[in-house]
Amino acid sequence: MNGHTAVPHSYDYDLIVIGGGSGGLAAAKEAAKYEKKVMVLDFVTPTPLGTSWGLGGTCVNVGCIPKKLMHQAALLGQALQDSRKFGWQFPEEVKHNWMTMTESVQNYIGSLNWGYRVALREKKVTYENAYGEFVGPHTVKATNKRGVEKLYTAERFLIATGERPRYLGIPGDKEYCISSDDLFSLPYCPGKTLVVGASYVALECAGFLAGVGLDVTIMVRSILLRGFDQDIANKIGEYMEEHGINFIREFVPIKVEQIKEGTPGILKVTSKSTKGNEIIEGEYNTVLLAIGRDACTRKIGLDKVGVIINEKTGKIPVNDKEQTNVPYIYAIGDILQDKLELTPVAIQAGRLLVRRLYAGATTKCDYVNVPTTVFTPLEYGACGYSEEAAVEKFGEENIEVYHSHFWPLEWTVPSRDNNKCYAKIICNIQDSERVIGFHVLGPNAGEVTQGFAAAMKCGITKEQLDSTIGIHPVCAEIFTTLTVTKRSGENTLLSGC
Repeated sequence: MNGHTAVPHSYDYDLIVIGGGSGGLAAAKEAAKYEKKVMVLDFVTPTPLGTSWGLGGTCVNVGCIPKKLMHQAALLGQALQDSRKFGWQFPEEVKHNWMTMTESVQNYIGSLNWGYRVALREKKVTYENAYGEFVGPHTVKATNKRGVEKLYTAERFLIATGERPRYLGIPGDKEYCISSDDLFSLPYCPGKTLVVGASYVALECAGFLAGVGLDVTIMVRSILLRGFDQDIANKIGEYMEEHGINFIREFVPIKVEQIKEGTPGILKVTSKSTKGNEIIEGEYNTVLLAIGRDACTRKIGLDKVGVIINEKTGKIPVNDKEQTNVPYIYAIGDILQDKLELTPVAIQAGRLLVRRLYAGATTKCDYVNVPTTVFTPLEYGACGYSEEAAVEKFGEENIEVYHSHFWPLEWTVPSRDNNKCYAKIICNIQDSERVIGFHVLGPNAGEVTQGFAAAMKCGITKEQLDSTIGIHPVCAEIFTTLTVTKRSGENTLLSGC
């Protein structure tokens, strides 16, 4: 049996993983290390416009990877403008070619898809490009794109199906709008774009589209970046607005019509105020919906095996060992109720789960103090509590917020965006001013946040931060010299080096 230990005769596999994204693949490869017989079922249901992709899940194909690369394209455009002040000379007109960018990005993604397939084969994990759904106890049906069905049994199952973009449920949304699932391989420049939503996906996509020179409008129902620190969210919105992105606030689309076919064509969007009966209309080449994502749990036969899901959200409640109410079925990643929807979290949870199942380990996934970054034009890195959440949990009198604006040295010569970058830490006064929230708005925010996240895991206090000598001249050194508290109301604008 290919060097595997024998599976109990009643089952085909030790573990079947449904979903070949970051978490599912990490778990499958980890299980193979322990000589387990593992199968991965992965199938991408095409978008309403027919877009699909290879093995690897959202992050690799239509998420973090293409997003960061297109964000980089936008940053390079800004760097070109800055470079003139540093002495670089080139013709006045600089153009961006959408097709060159998407082809380059898709070529890289293709290499990753291939790498994942090779890795599974090398580790003797069986991979089937088929849609997996439960049909009975310990049994799944796998349906490939030709409609051929096969049944497989396993001792244990791991659900790692992730999420897909939500649609508005209005006339013309699925016929004419695109989602992030379509954007990164769009075979033409989207032109004048309306981005609907205020999620990080909405703001990131709007940011890089504007950064490569497109006319971009964001339609926001209520607040920006729900669940993130609102002080920072509003600063991000202000920065984007100052940099030419239009915002239509407190409106929602009610109808999308095609005025003219083409690549891109012309769409008419009719929208209604959330505060009254006002109706507005606008014409765009492309409408990108980024209003949230829904868990892929409703069509995988969970009812057939009795797995409980949250009926409203589709999310799966699990215990602290990622186990569902059905003991032999586990779940990880974005489909979990009340857990973070982040690729590295799914990977960590998947690996640790498998080590507990097959290697006698006891370590559980820690969902606290997980760092993340929003790749808006002005990047936002965060770890720990938002200011609102800290106040709610500990009480305003028990937290101290230290903050400052800063101006990256690299931006001083082109003389742009003075005092737009911002640093904030939230400390628990009752616990030796331990840092419980870290927030940075500025270039390379992810790189900055990763290191401080490790320090927060170790329980860093404000005193320890202050005793750390900064590296000069870098953005991150601001965190070693924070003195102004929000409570004091003092000025946080910086001058000098």
